[in-house]
Amino acid sequence: MSDYLVKALAFDGNVRAYAVNTTEMIKEAQRRQQTLPTASAALGRAMTASTMMASMLKGEKNKLTVKIEGGGPIGAIIVDSNSKGGTRGYVSNPEVHFDLNEKGKLDVARAVGKDGFLSVVKDLGLRENFTGQVPLISGELGEDFTYYFVSSEQIPSAVAVGVLVNPDNSILASGGFIIQIMPGAADEMITFIEKRLENIDPVSKLIEKGLTPEELLYNALGQENVKILDKSDVQFSCSCSKERIADAIISIGEEEIQNMIDEDGQAEANCHFCNESYHFTKENLIHLKDEAIKGKR
Repeated sequence: MSDYLVKALAFDGNVRAYAVNTTEMIKEAQRRQQTLPTASAALGRAMTASTMMASMLKGEKNKLTVKIEGGGPIGAIIVDSNSKGGTRGYVSNPEVHFDLNEKGKLDVARAVGKDGFLSVVKDLGLRENFTGQVPLISGELGEDFTYYFVSSEQIPSAVAVGVLVNPDNSILASGGFIIQIMPGAADEMITFIEKRLENIDPVSKLIEKGLTPEELLYNALGQENVKILDKSDVQFSCSCSKERIADAIISIGEEEIQNMIDEDGQAEANCHFCNESYHFTKENLIHLKDEAIKGKR
């Protein structure tokens, strides 16, 4: 099944809800970065949450960047996601893995740590970007994104994200949902939702069983209460290219490019997100130096 996301309203508009299957997206991220299971789970949870957050953005060119730094051995987690469903992400240390925690789950909190922050930068096409930052409260990431919505955006929310990893390190299932309570919602309704969420299976297990994003929301909120509004594809998507790297080299100026020519006679650039490598020969660099000189005129 291809990855996709749904948006919904529930309880006569008193609840906004989002759900997504990101299994293929996280498979691609794992394949490109060769993350070990615990690192895969941390990256997958962050990319899944970020994909749903980006779907909340209004404009077609709007995008956001999520950065998680908890002081754990995994280092920083960086995710870029846009409103069209394209997401890319990486972890500083992809080879982090631990034994399962006391709950029998991948120990994401140990890998991420909680001595740090979750930061969100939204590019809404305005003069200045919107930036929100909250301290990490658990390192499990679902709880941390929940705290971000409540603290930074003042939206009572429940964020569930999960990743299951196969014995060969490939991704078995990945996805999540976000449920947000709108102002004026009745206490009885909130209590009903809280009890439902307390008793459902982990979201990654539900996806492994074959539940669709729609069915994730039905499971969480009751099918009779949910109205699906929209469905859209999501995928791993990186915006890097040799042309972009070439523009970056031109921007450093003729002197720096000449140093590259003199010292190495070539250049190699690697994208953190997709792990693609771009090679520039001496002739390429000479051409880029000429372009840098033209740009000064």
